[in-house]
Amino acid sequence: MAAYALTVFAGAFLLFQVQPLIAKFILPWFGGGPGVWTICMLFFQVLLVGGYAYAHLSLRWLKPRRQAILHLALLVAALALLPITPSEFWKPSGAANPTLAILGLLTATLGLQYFVLSATAPLVQHWFARANPGASPYRLYALSNAGSLLALLSFPLFFERQFTRKTQAQFWAWGLGFYALGCGWCVLKLLKEQSTHPSPKIKPGGGSEQAINHQLPAINRFLWLLLPACASVLLLGVTNKICQDVAVIPFLWIAPLSLYLLSFIVCFDNPRWYNRLVFAPALILALAGICWEVLFAGTDEPIAKQLGLYLGGLFVCCMVCHGEVYRLRPEPSHLTGYYLMIALGGALGGAFVGAAAPLLFNDYYELHCGLLLCGLLMLAICAQDRTAGSRREWPWLAAALCLAAWGGLDWSLTDLAREKTISRGPFIGLRIGIWAGLGLLAAFWLARKKWRDYEQCRVLTCLWLALGMLALGATLWLQTDGIGGDKVQVSRNFYGVLTLFEHQKESPNEHHFLLQHGRTTHGMQFADAMQAAWPTAYYTRRSGVGLAMGALPEGPRRIGLVGLGAGTLTAYGRTGDYLRIYEINPEVLRLAASPFTYLSNCPARIEIALGDARLSMEREPPQKFDLLALDAFSSDAVPVHLLTKEAFAVYERHLNTNGIIAVHISNHHLDLQPVIANLARHLQYQMVLIDHAPEQTKDEWWDYRSTWALLSRSQERLNAAPIRIAATAPRTNLVHIPLWTDDFASLLQILK
Repeated sequence: MAAYALTVFAGAFLLFQVQPLIAKFILPWFGGGPGVWTICMLFFQVLLVGGYAYAHLSLRWLKPRRQAILHLALLVAALALLPITPSEFWKPSGAANPTLAILGLLTATLGLQYFVLSATAPLVQHWFARANPGASPYRLYALSNAGSLLALLSFPLFFERQFTRKTQAQFWAWGLGFYALGCGWCVLKLLKEQSTHPSPKIKPGGGSEQAINHQLPAINRFLWLLLPACASVLLLGVTNKICQDVAVIPFLWIAPLSLYLLSFIVCFDNPRWYNRLVFAPALILALAGICWEVLFAGTDEPIAKQLGLYLGGLFVCCMVCHGEVYRLRPEPSHLTGYYLMIALGGALGGAFVGAAAPLLFNDYYELHCGLLLCGLLMLAICAQDRTAGSRREWPWLAAALCLAAWGGLDWSLTDLAREKTISRGPFIGLRIGIWAGLGLLAAFWLARKKWRDYEQCRVLTCLWLALGMLALGATLWLQTDGIGGDKVQVSRNFYGVLTLFEHQKESPNEHHFLLQHGRTTHGMQFADAMQAAWPTAYYTRRSGVGLAMGALPEGPRRIGLVGLGAGTLTAYGRTGDYLRIYEINPEVLRLAASPFTYLSNCPARIEIALGDARLSMEREPPQKFDLLALDAFSSDAVPVHLLTKEAFAVYERHLNTNGIIAVHISNHHLDLQPVIANLARHLQYQMVLIDHAPEQTKDEWWDYRSTWALLSRSQERLNAAPIRIAATAPRTNLVHIPLWTDDFASLLQILK
């Protein structure tokens, strides 16, 4: 058992350790946004299907000895193709959708290694079942997911903080070698068992577990596919939602994935951990909580409440999906086909969210699809489940769902009374009547001994679930129905969801447009022609970048801007100036052109370079900027590659001798000041901090608080009177962090 357990654990650990590692290598090439993580996950899910298919087909078509030799040969080839460091050949050019480029890069860099590792769980479990026909292999799957969870958590908490990318890649290569030795050990044990018992008969089940589904109904195979697909859609849908609409706290994507893996671990460890009597009512509560308390309430609810409901609801839904798919497990002779369908379902869910949803939806509506699918699958399972083991569940489940329905009705009436201010007396009487009616129904049911009729109880359960699905579908439809209120346009692409708002239309002096990416403001502009010329939000004349603009010499100026937003900074452009703007998201450029007028009204000459700013600058001749403003770090999904030693070396090549670099470091969750201070010290720049905290008066509500770091080799520029008066020296009691380089950077160390 030890050989199989160690090999399964090592393979799963390597699978999930390489995912954030390779993503960290390629994030700088594709803008550093969360969309890169989604495409990486899609690649890993698809390749997982390939590994499971290879395990399934090779075990069906090859004898154990030949199959083992084939796998060891693939392992040798995978070792020969190390290291996994990607070639710079794959660096993109331009701003085209990078999905295919990312998939091609990952395939060429670690396709074979990941493919071989992906086959570990079904392959080694099958070997174990052959060598130990009396034992259950399914607990090895729980151990596999435990290894995945450990790898996922240890990367940001330990490996990323202690080692460079190259060192981590070397460790991973040594880990692959260790895994190969483990596979060799398992093969020797298998072949030894084969020589002793040439054709061992695999007994169904094993241990205390009893195998089920010997005839494998077609509906079971279909559910093996749909249940994991639903869990995958919910995982990625919740991750997208909380990382943009709730809070883009670094590593927040780890929480949903950890809960997803935990549900696998719990459900496949032992059948007693998943109880339909507990999780079916919990599913109803989870779906209702997400729909009514966060989707309808939107971002107005406290962040802690939103996270609790999203993550708690995700865990319940994943427990239902993975618990039910475990209840439908076959005998071990069908094990590889079973795991293949689970992997294929996960990949289909990932493809729907990562590739199809951005083309089909203008917002993150895949979460709505996942919630509805989860409820429908529970209904379908209850409708077709006539197994003897579930008969005793039906009376209790019918009673629990009936109670949940009455509780939901009572809550709805209470909410309605609160809004319509219904008088207390009639309202209390109505509530008493509702609960009295439930009591009479229960008494009638018990008196007629209907609770002993399991089939009627099952039908009643399905009836309540069907009514619940109708209510859920109507609720989700209402939540997604059109654009209303101040929201006038929603746009989605690879880089996320952009929302255009129009506020205060009834007040000419306050009528303005606002552009947001999730919760982060990308710029605002007044509709009034005179006010439309004002720089607003984080970019007012008293902000750090506004003071830096004022410190530039008279005459034509060359200004570089990283991050377009609504185009607010072009309000500083004068006749004869040259402004070069770097923007990775083409949808931002489209929205900045209308209804915003900063770009069209600017008298300066403007050129826009679409694509990643750093890659664009690396290919360009020196631009001789008098000012380079970096405005890409306020959204908390920080593009780290723009804040490394190598990145600032690129900026320096494009800067005039006395030029200024202005870095916008306003951030809710990250303290970027020590990062900038390290870079200034290493590159011998003078640095001042402009922490602009305006009084929020009624007349200047559009002047946002902001923090800008100004760097220059010219002390004279930074000593300009407006800057000197507003500046504060960088803090000297900063938490010590290493200098960020392309090979070493950790966001965890600068969390506030």
